[in-house]
Amino acid sequence: MSDPNDSANTPRPAADAQPAPSPSEPPPAASAAASAGAARPAGPAAASQSSPAAAESLRSRLQHHLEGKESKLKLAVGALAVLLLAQWWNARTEVAELRRDVAQRLQTGDTLNSQTKLIADRLDNELRSMQAKLAMLEARQVESQGQQIALEQMYRELAKNRDDWALAEIEQVLSTASQQLQLAGNVRGALIALQNADARLSRADRPQFIAIRRAIAQDIDKLKGLPSVDLTGIAVRLDTLIAQVDTMPLLADEQPAAVAPPKTRASQKSKGAQKPAPAPGWRTELQEKWSAWSADLWNDIRQLVRVRTVTQPEALLLSPDQAFFARENVKLRLLNARVALLSRNDSAFRSDLAEADQALQRYFDTADRHTQAGRELIRQLRESELSIEMPSLSNSLAAVRQSRARP
Repeated sequence: MSDPNDSANTPRPAADAQPAPSPSEPPPAASAAASAGAARPAGPAAASQSSPAAAESLRSRLQHHLEGKESKLKLAVGALAVLLLAQWWNARTEVAELRRDVAQRLQTGDTLNSQTKLIADRLDNELRSMQAKLAMLEARQVESQGQQIALEQMYRELAKNRDDWALAEIEQVLSTASQQLQLAGNVRGALIALQNADARLSRADRPQFIAIRRAIAQDIDKLKGLPSVDLTGIAVRLDTLIAQVDTMPLLADEQPAAVAPPKTRASQKSKGAQKPAPAPGWRTELQEKWSAWSADLWNDIRQLVRVRTVTQPEALLLSPDQAFFARENVKLRLLNARVALLSRNDSAFRSDLAEADQALQRYFDTADRHTQAGRELIRQLRESELSIEMPSLSNSLAAVRQSRARP
């Protein structure tokens, strides 16, 4: 700091003596003027004596004032520096936390990106697989559509010819039934064929089938009106007769008939009047013995010779082998009659039965009850009526063929 006297003696301009005023304080010129005005004496002499002191006082005041301002300014600058430092530290801390947060989020984002990439790759693979499956399904759909179109076309063709197919099948069935009816007399089979054909036509429910159903109904009535022949019963009776052939005796197998012993006189007398028997004597015993011996002798003599009339002498001369073939020949005739029965051949049936009856009459013992029962059964079978005139199925066949020929 300079000397106050030098300062008082050296005049300075007002701009150099006064510092720049602070915006928050009143100007120093005004305060100095106020202080000078207050300290200025009333007279001119006092003003001249007190001007250096006033200037010095003014200078010191200004210096104190400036020092106060400077200290305040330093305090303000220090506070501002502390505030800036705190702000900088806070900002640095926040920036560090922000960096850590950003780094963590970036790491999380990278992890999510990798997972998302994996998911995207998997979805891409699944999408490719789905696209391949979709292409395969589309190809199969196109193929199925083609097959469906072909099936629809075939169905239309079949629907168009369904009636023709049905009529052709019915005609074949009726033709077969007619042949069986005429050749084998199978009335039941023909009835079943006609009823099945009528049921099929009824399910078709076509107006053009009414005439065919009417003809089929007429043929069914004809077959139901035929007299019934018990073929099963006749066949069973033939089987029974075939089994009885082995029990029928042949003439060559005939044995001497057993003759009952003659009755003694004692037995004849016992049947007469009941009289007390006399006391037995040697004469009576001898007579009884002689009667029994003579009766046995006469019985043996009667069995040695037997007289019988035989029209076929060769029947008595059959050997055991010939006897076997004679029985088998009768069985064969009866089996042929059974076959003729099933085929409705009336003439062959009657001819075979007649041949079997002649064989029984020629080679078998007609006096035996088994032979008589067999011949009686043959007679009853020959009286059975097999020749039944079978109607034809021409009406039904003609109606079917006419319906097929119609456009």
